Amino acid sequence: MAEQIRAIRTRQNILLAAAKIFEQYGYPAATISQILSEARVTKGALYFHFQSKEELAQGVLAEQDQRLIVPERASKVQEIVDAVMLHAHRLQTNPMVRAGVRLSMDQLALGLDRSGPFVRWSEVGLELLQKAQAQGELLPHVVPAETADVIVGSFAGIQSMSQAICEYQDLVGRVSALMRHVLPSVVVPSVLASLDLSENRGATVYAEALKAVEEQEAIETVG
Repeated sequence: MAEQIRAIRTRQNILLAAAKIFEQYGYPAATISQILSEARVTKGALYFHFQSKEELAQGVLAEQDQRLIVPERASKVQEIVDAVMLHAHRLQTNPMVRAGVRLSMDQLALGLDRSGPFVRWSEVGLELLQKAQAQGELLPHVVPAETADVIVGSFAGIQSMSQAICEYQDLVGRVSALMRHVLPSVVVPSVLASLDLSENRGATVYAEALKAVEEQEAIETVG
């Protein structure tokens, strides 16, 4: 058990180091040597967990949507908003998430499959939009697959703009504005009026999701 815990910690330490190097230098310029120096591990320890720089990058990309799960809501549109606002909050506060998003947006990262996060987010959005449609929350003309891609693509552009202008300092405000502009063309008025689209929504959902994770871990520890 102790060895397993140590291995998990080593892997996470390597990913954190890789995230820092990828964010600082970009994928093409980043080197394994830089990551080894930042992580302070041996080459053997790194290659035990990751066989290449590409595998490291894929590990960082995958980390941005791990652990925290948006609590279920009666309104599936609110759940969509919560997922988007939570991601914006984590982009502002979590270096691993930030590095993953920058990797996914790095058009110079030739040979790296950057599609994963976009595909996963579109799948999450599609599933929630289909549930919202089944509950009568969406306007009749809405095609969930199209709307999911519009939201994901718009968020990608908004976060990229915020990063370039002020290193994400205004991101939650920009994402709140995005939701206020997009949702009226998608959601029935009665549901729209009930939504919480405030700038602090992401922080609120983060606290709620983190508490749920801690409670689950406590249950598993006792069990």
